[in-house]
Amino acid sequence: MTPVAKLHHFVPQAYLRGFATEKERIVAVPLDTTRSPFTTVVKNVGAQTHFHTIPGVEEPDGFEKFLSSVEGEASAIIRRIEGGEFPLPQEDRMTLSHYLALQAVRGPDTRRTIEHLQAKMIRLEVGAGGRQNVGKWIQGYFGFDADEDQQQRIWDEATQPGGPPLTIAVGDHIRHMVETAEELTVYLVTRPWSLHQFDRRSLITCDAPVSLIRGRDDAEPWMGVGFANASAISVPLTRKLGLIMSDPLVLLERFEDGDPGIQQVRDRVVGGQLDAVQVGTTAVERLINEHTAHNAREYIYRHPDDQRFVPAELPGPNLITMDAHGLLDADFDGEPWFGRDRGQSDQD
Repeated sequence: MTPVAKLHHFVPQAYLRGFATEKERIVAVPLDTTRSPFTTVVKNVGAQTHFHTIPGVEEPDGFEKFLSSVEGEASAIIRRIEGGEFPLPQEDRMTLSHYLALQAVRGPDTRRTIEHLQAKMIRLEVGAGGRQNVGKWIQGYFGFDADEDQQQRIWDEATQPGGPPLTIAVGDHIRHMVETAEELTVYLVTRPWSLHQFDRRSLITCDAPVSLIRGRDDAEPWMGVGFANASAISVPLTRKLGLIMSDPLVLLERFEDGDPGIQQVRDRVVGGQLDAVQVGTTAVERLINEHTAHNAREYIYRHPDDQRFVPAELPGPNLITMDAHGLLDADFDGEPWFGRDRGQSDQD
């Protein structure tokens, strides 16, 4: 019987080896400034115990094994890129795009963000209904009749700042991960790719290495940046190879709607015909490393010889990548927001 894997990597070991020594030594730089950088081995970083384990199923670590197969295919492609194979065949381009899309949504930050947003929504739902309607909410949400002590506890937990403490099921996170990665893959494969090869300079990586680059002329930064509207997307593939996926809309600006040339350009992009290999420059190294560092959630990872390539200014640790404000942050005094108890009919 095959033993169940316990330590699950959300940053693949094969990927991290591209930033480590031959003996797999790598430096982890905590964003928590109260902690010092430390040197360890690849298998000890970018991982959590039973992060993908689904209890109560026949193969609890089945998804971890699935990820291992995806990572194996992608690692083989990256090794071929190191050997000079670029642009990639379309099938490999799609495989690597899917791998990078998975990497963008598989970390603890995605799970924590989902929990954070769900907690805020429950806080609004319970708080807006008022203290007198908590029993009805518990019945509808949990399916049991709560006594007064239970109702008060739920009210206190739900309406506290940030909402109630929530933990989403591992299976729900995995489902979200798979579905979101499928949607994001198209935004990677349909961009022109440029591979930057570095000699004297090096790249760092982190626990969230797929970075979205905002356009220089973005007049409304408050709107945020996503995979669809990013000016570019950067990924350090190894300490000597950086991938930048540029904005495909730039290639389509000269076409009118319905112009057959649009489809021709799209076909060339997806086919890799507009991809290019470039010599890595200091400016591109700084661009990739700065975005990698500022996209990190808890840790930056680097080769032991690459300390000078870590940006001087680093963000603090943050596992919440998206937030919602306004009504979700309202204060509640126990009174319902509506004129009568929720659930009452017009005849009551």
